[in-house]
Amino acid sequence: MKITHLTLLVGLFLGAVAAFGSIGQFLVVLLFGAIGLAVGLAMDGRLEIKGVTDRWGDRR
Repeated sequence: MKITHLTLLVGLFLGAVAAFGSIGQFLVVLLFGAIGLAVGLAMDGRLEIKGVTDRWGDRR
């Protein structure tokens, strides 16, 4: 299992633990999953954080 998959699962698990219930809480789980996926991609080297932050700085 790649680290990306592991961190996505951890993010989804933590999101489910933090908010088990309604549709609003489902969105919290989705958010935690996305954060976990982003961390996993960064750890795999498939997502460059500096490139993302540079794009945000260019918009200002």
